[in-house]
Amino acid sequence: MSSRVLVTTCSFQDTPGPHHQLLESQGFEIVRERGPLSETKMLELAGEFDAFLCGDDAITRAVLEKSGPRLKVISKYGIGLDKIDLGTTKEMKIPVMFTPGVNHTTVAEHTFCLLLALVKNLIPSVDATRKGEWLRLTGHELWSKKIGVIGLGRIGQEVIIRAKAFGMEVHGYGNFWPTEFCEQYGVIRHESIDSIFSTCDIISPHTKLAADTKHLINRERLALLPQGAVIVNTGRGELADAAAIMEALDSGHLAGYATDVMEQEPPATDDPLLRHPKAIVTAHVGSRTYESVPRQALMSLNNLVNFLNNSGPVFCANGVVSSAE
Repeated sequence: MSSRVLVTTCSFQDTPGPHHQLLESQGFEIVRERGPLSETKMLELAGEFDAFLCGDDAITRAVLEKSGPRLKVISKYGIGLDKIDLGTTKEMKIPVMFTPGVNHTTVAEHTFCLLLALVKNLIPSVDATRKGEWLRLTGHELWSKKIGVIGLGRIGQEVIIRAKAFGMEVHGYGNFWPTEFCEQYGVIRHESIDSIFSTCDIISPHTKLAADTKHLINRERLALLPQGAVIVNTGRGELADAAAIMEALDSGHLAGYATDVMEQEPPATDDPLLRHPKAIVTAHVGSRTYESVPRQALMSLNNLVNFLNNSGPVFCANGVVSSAE
């Protein structure tokens, strides 16, 4: 009997690449949905699948309990695991696979795309010329600006490499501190998040979402920023308190906020951040390129296939089975 697989990630489905042929060649019964799916939708589907190939769908304890014992594996397309109840997956001994090391360059590039758009007034300038107006706005250089990178994993390190190429002064904070890398790139270490906020002109968070990092960008820390600072968020929407961001933008203390992620995705169409003149919002596309999607898709699919067929290495995030990393 063939395995029944739920595929929810949209960029996996929408982007050309060899992953489509590999998926079709496995003989799986494939059910496709357009994620990210809510807990309500996941509960409707739970219990009917041997495997999930998922994005940021709500895989809660209730979903997992309804899915078992049929559900054998969850293969996350990506590295962020905060939408999955990892504690329950361990209890139920359901391995959760993930895809480290495939999209860090793409996300770092998008981080600088947003940062440059902010400091160079790209959006209002283009909007004006499209209307036939010749609006000559004055922007800022990145040269010598102080950028604070929170979280020095793969993406954070790629952001640092690009920041140094722009001649920026790089400050860092994180529980993980890659000493050799930081010495090579002259990263100034901070012992607290408050310290990095009070020092830097630009904040770029790349830490995972957890109980202690939710709303790490809040009113108190925004008040610590120098007047006219900007924030670029390509991590998780929940890292920032949106109401506090709006207040800081309206007051002028925060000069700009650019984000690829929102606390609710997709956001409500009347979310004021979407139309704020000092904000730039993209639709969680930072890792979505024609180069990175096939890498990520093949890795997530190979994780799933290799586990189900017991045929090769897997990258397991929750320790239920041995991982290649």
